[in-house]
Amino acid sequence: MKKLIIFLVIALCFISCFNNGKKKVLITNDIIKSEICSTIDLWHKNAADANFEAYFDAMTIESIFIGTDANENWTFEEFKTFSKPFFKRGKTWNFKAVDRNVYIYSNAEIAWFDELLDTWMGVCRGSGVVKKVNGEWKIEHYVLSLTVPNENINAVVKVNKARDSVFLSKLK
Repeated sequence: MKKLIIFLVIALCFISCFNNGKKKVLITNDIIKSEICSTIDLWHKNAADANFEAYFDAMTIESIFIGTDANENWTFEEFKTFSKPFFKRGKTWNFKAVDRNVYIYSNAEIAWFDELLDTWMGVCRGSGVVKKVNGEWKIEHYVLSLTVPNENINAVVKVNKARDSVFLSKLK
């Protein structure tokens, strides 16, 4: 009987430790996702508030920003240079996330996300990669895309095709 009680106590301790470990992992992922969402939300807010320094402090110096135009594929410094006049005039962009998914890599140092945004252009999609740098989440890569309802795709294709030959000839 004594052996059975000892066995049950050890088994309960083992099961308790195992379950607590799983709960901590789930809580940690929720906390990480919350931190990442706060970083991205603040980044968008800093753009809306024309806070140049805070906006670019949220990005790594290796970051890439890809805009809606096919020509918009900027390094960190190029994007800063392009954006500075908008920030100086206080006329930037105001993107508000209405939906976001965050996916965390197993090392919890890199994550990627996609989001739907309410913008002056209508609903857009943002997607990107964030990286932990010195304990803070920083934006490493961001892509802004227009969303096109399927029923309107032919009109958009027509506009793009009219532009494509000129654009593609510049790349050659």
